[in-house]
Amino acid sequence: MTATAALHRAWALDLDLRTLYDLLRLRVDVFVVEQACPYPELDGRDLLPGTRHLWIEQDGQVVCTLRLMEEHDDGSSYRIGRLCTRPDARGHGHTTRLLRTALAEVGSAPCRLSAQSHLVDMYAKHGFTPDGEEFIEDGIPHVPMRRGGGEPWREV
Repeated sequence: MTATAALHRAWALDLDLRTLYDLLRLRVDVFVVEQACPYPELDGRDLLPGTRHLWIEQDGQVVCTLRLMEEHDDGSSYRIGRLCTRPDARGHGHTTRLLRTALAEVGSAPCRLSAQSHLVDMYAKHGFTPDGEEFIEDGIPHVPMRRGGGEPWREV
């Protein structure tokens, strides 16, 4: 990969079919195939009006993607999900670039995510803190995390 990596952002309803297909294909390739985790990737949230998609394209291919959703009608809190990078594109800063872009849109509003447990430290570098106990989702350990919006969860 030598071409410039272009960052894109679109509201769900503004995505063209080819781009939507490419985003979903990358997510299936990473979350279902690579992680050997058969689960329903198409959860009905990709085309909600308050959903935005961010992605990086390089050499005409989607190499990294992230979904940013508004969790309340007034846009007062957000959820980041479905962040993944193609295996051959890892280590080039794409994840950081997408996270920073999404968090710039979120600003100081609360933002939540469910981090795969091995990625908690990576998300902590972006200001996220654990917001609950570890749980298993589709056979993979996750930790709820949050950034902004008051005091984080503390184990008692």
